[in-house]
Amino acid sequence: MTDEPLVVTAPLAGRVVPLSDVPDLVFAEEMVGPGLAVDPDPGPGTVCAPVDGTVVVLHAHAFVVQTAAGKGVLVHLGIDTVQLQGDGFEVLAAIGDVVTAGTPVVRWDPSAVEAAGRAPVCPVVALDAPSSAVERLAGERVEGGTELFRWS
Repeated sequence: MTDEPLVVTAPLAGRVVPLSDVPDLVFAEEMVGPGLAVDPDPGPGTVCAPVDGTVVVLHAHAFVVQTAAGKGVLVHLGIDTVQLQGDGFEVLAAIGDVVTAGTPVVRWDPSAVEAAGRAPVCPVVALDAPSSAVERLAGERVEGGTELFRWS
């Protein structure tokens, strides 16, 4: 095990948003952990693993990748998207898959999510971490695969 912080990459391209601006109190108040969110570019796209690890939770609208060191990173595709019951999402991975940062996990269309009345913003969360453990590094915009934050 290393003392190096975990680099968490952006799972998709878009505008970086603080969690406090996400229209869901669970994320905005960091109840599940700290991180950042990405307001995705419009149009169909692929959401990728933000870290190397194993897919331990997988739904059409959200997934968790757990690192070898036991850190779980949640990627949630939009807000209240569970209500869409998978419509507009295509799962590309399976629970138990070993992935590297950048491995495609879900294909979706954030414009369709928005048209369905849901916010397409995607929280990326260091699960159960104290806020002080996350160093938010991203600027105003990210491309998929670029550094979003570090988790000590």
